Amino acid sequence: MFEKKPKAEITMLTIKEAAALVDGLTEYRIRQLCRSGELPCIKAGKKYLINKDILFRYLGGDTE
Repeated sequence: MFEKKPKAEITMLTIKEAAALVDGLTEYRIRQLCRSGELPCIKAGKKYLINKDILFRYLGGDTE
């Protein structure tokens, strides 16, 4: 009766995890991008959380 839709997994990264994942991108630069609003992120307490898919789209040149 009801179809089960596949669940989309959302992976959130800390600044440290994002910097470790991408060569040539430092924690400092990722933090700058988050603070300026250039890289969409969520601030949870004192930590910035970045969606992994959005990070890769941003790095690929997709700014939408």
